[in-house]
Order: sequence, then structure tokens, then C-alpha cells
Amino acid sequence: MLLRTQAFSQPHGWGVACITPTPPPKSAANPSQLRGFHGCRGGCRGLRRAAAAPPQARLPRPGAPRLRPHPRQVGGGPDCTYVKTILKKVIAEAELSSDIVIDELYEEFGRCMSSRANNPELSLAKIYKEISFLSPAYENVSSNPVSLVARLLCSTNMLEGDTGCCLWPSSLFLSEFILSFPELFAKKCCFELGSGVGLVGVCLNHVGASKVILTDGDASTLTNMKANMEMNNLHIEDSQLVKESKNKVECKYLSWEEACESDLRDYQRDIVLGADIIYNPSCVPHLVRVLCMLLRGDDGRHESVNAATNGEIGDEVSGTTATGGPVAYIATVIRNADTFNCFAKAAADAKLSVVNITSSAAPSSFLPYMISYDRSSVQLLKITLLS
Repeated sequence: MLLRTQAFSQPHGWGVACITPTPPPKSAANPSQLRGFHGCRGGCRGLRRAAAAPPQARLPRPGAPRLRPHPRQVGGGPDCTYVKTILKKVIAEAELSSDIVIDELYEEFGRCMSSRANNPELSLAKIYKEISFLSPAYENVSSNPVSLVARLLCSTNMLEGDTGCCLWPSSLFLSEFILSFPELFAKKCCFELGSGVGLVGVCLNHVGASKVILTDGDASTLTNMKANMEMNNLHIEDSQLVKESKNKVECKYLSWEEACESDLRDYQRDIVLGADIIYNPSCVPHLVRVLCMLLRGDDGRHESVNAATNGEIGDEVSGTTATGGPVAYIATVIRNADTFNCFAKAAADAKLSVVNITSSAAPSSFLPYMISYDRSSVQLLKITLLS
């Protein structure tokens, strides 16, 4: 099986990357072997047919070509990750059903594992994307039109656990929210948890946030995030240059498990953000603890933040609490109700107010061309610390 990657530009400048499996030529193997590479379910049906045949029927015919990997796969290119995943699922299901697995599948799986072990950079494979946010033509946006292109390196290897470098729907939704309410974030210090590829940081800088602090607890994700900020001319390492630059985006390492008050004391923040950070019950207590520390803020700064808040913004969509403290906006997809309920209970126990404002603060659709982006699955939460 080959893997074909296509990337092309559209009139508005946005890029689309499409990865599709390409079946091997018909001469590459007999039909029962080919079925094993057309997906997990179909693959196992092919394996069962092969196993049911007499032993001599399962042997390749004299002179028949044997199933071999594409040369790019032998070298351990990104294609091998996809093939390895399919092989692993096919073999596992066949073994569970007590079927006989043809030797070629084991051999191919072993080649993929060996190539990955000898080429650790494979797990860092990235694809370049351009995300264009465009004002809808049907809306009256003459006063504040949106035209922003974010350039990002994203992971092609989510199945291997490189989730921090993937582009998630919640990140797109939170970015649209920021661009829909620019006055909410302008001249504010914004602090994001679990920033991933850094798309939210690009949007915060675009609407004029006075300072943007992006954080992540994974070293490889942080490295990729810094590279993305540099591609967008936003990341500056030197703290003095950050103060003098209009592009004030800092990328910092922050482990929720290890974070303490002293780590966060130096980070000024008016608004805390996060996208798809409620995903693991074991991380929920640490996330809630960090949110509490970030939302405590400091009384001396509250008055100035309150004065800067635009009075035209509704109470549900405002940059401060009733007492003038920081506020958090978390975009999330509820994939597991138990995990979200765990977060809701932990937040209530910690005296955090969690309000779903998805309907009242629905952002404009700035990504109409992105068919795979399901906005309806994302929930927007406003979180504040109860007095």
C-alpha cells in the first residue's frame, strides 16, 4: 500500500493537505493478500479466507510476484507509520479470532517497527498548513473585517501519541471566538494552557493582546510551538526584546503536575484560555488546581482591567468577573461524559464557576472552506473563581 500526499492552494491562499491510501497494483499479490490491506475489518475477512484455504493454496504461485513494501516505506518514511498501524490492527483482530496470519504480514510489520527504531525522527514528521480566517461575505464586517493567515507545522502522527502537535476543532473554535470578539482581548495579558501548535496565540496577537503567554507541558510540543511562532514572526526569546516588540508572544514550559504559586506569580494574566485540555481524568485535579492559581490574580490589577473592559460586551462574554478578577475561556469537545463530569465536580469543589456560553457567545464562521471542521461538537465554557 502506498500513501499519497497532496497539497494545493486555493484562491484565498489557504492550504489543504489530503492523505489517501493508494491500493497496490493488481499484480502485487493474490486477492486474498490484497484484502488484508484494505482496512481492519476487510483485512480480517481476507485473512480468514486465506486461513480456510489448504496450506498449498496459501503459498505464492511459482514466479508470482511477492508482496513487497514501496521503496519509500523501506526507508522508513512517514508512510510506514500508516502501514504499521493498519498491520497492527489486522494482525490483532485475526489473532483474537484464532485465524492464521500469513507470514508476510508479520514480516512487513517487523520491517516497519525496525525502520522506526532506527529512525527516531519519524515520530516527529510534520506537515505544513496555512489556516486562513476570512470574514463571511454575508455579514456586515466593514468596520472590522478579518483576514488572517496562520502558518503552522502540525503532526501527521497522532496515532503515535503526538497529540500536542495536532490541530484540534476546539483550537479552531477558540480562535474564531477571539476573532469574533477582538475588543475582549485587545490590550489584555492572555495566558493559554496546553497551547499545542500555537494557533490561539497567533489570533491573540492579531487582535492586539498586550501580551501573549503560550504554555505546554510537553517538550517536543513546545519546540514545535516556538517554530510555529517564528514562522509567523511572533516568537522572541529575549525578554527585553519582548517588551519592546509589537509581537509579544512568549512560549513557556508548564507542567500542571509540578506547577506551584511561585511558578505562576510572575505571569501577569487578565484572561486564561485553553482548547481541548479536559481529556484525561488523571489530569483533571492538576488542571483545576492550576486554574485556581491563575484566576486568583491580584487586586491591584483588577481595577485597571475593569476600566479597560468594553461596556458593549455582554456580561456572559466579558473580560473580567463581577469583582474584576481574571476569567478563563475553555473550548472543549465532550468525548467522554464521565471525564467532563469529573472536571465539573472538581471545579465545583474548588469554588470555580463553570458556565456554558456556547449559544450566547457563538463566534462567526471564519473557516467556511474547512469541511472537516465540525463546529457543532465544540462547547465554550466561561470559568471564574467564586468569591
